[in-house]
Amino acid sequence: MSVPGERKLQILQTLAEMLQMPAAEKITTAALAARLQVSEAALYRHFASKAQMFEGLIEFIEQSLFGLINKITSAQESGIAQLEAIVKVLLAFAETNPGMTRVLIGEALVNENDRLQARINQLHDRLEATLRQSLRIAVTQAETQADANVTANMLLCIVIGKWQQFAKSGFKRLPGAEFSMLWAALREKI
Repeated sequence: MSVPGERKLQILQTLAEMLQMPAAEKITTAALAARLQVSEAALYRHFASKAQMFEGLIEFIEQSLFGLINKITSAQESGIAQLEAIVKVLLAFAETNPGMTRVLIGEALVNENDRLQARINQLHDRLEATLRQSLRIAVTQAETQADANVTANMLLCIVIGKWQQFAKSGFKRLPGAEFSMLWAALREKI
């Protein structure tokens, strides 16, 4: 007998694994059920819809990213150090979770429920707000004079661009590759 929630987690893990396949085919509940060796009805005992499965993945992403970001902002006093660590964590998360990267860039959500893309957009907005807050701290600490709004947007665009390259390259172009050189170039602009 499985522990309640164990099967649900197994479904989400399998969905994430399927999203890691470079030949990004549309994932159907039939394919997911076949991969798990269960019936589609068994999937629907745990999730009301495929959209709800994707929402489960988005919740995992949010909890993971903001858990890591909260640790960074608690441990680092320097606004610039926070920014560097946050950008590095966002890139590393994608490398560690290739399937989740396809969710983060919205690629896995094409032809799915519109509310899923809206939720990813909200996640991006929260990430940008977090970067903006660290920039404001950096300004008050006289570490930079950069405009917090413009610079936070630029940093998020770079992160999303790196995620995009990673997914579109079949997960070959690692987002965190040459991070120190990337950060040095960014630091000149911040």
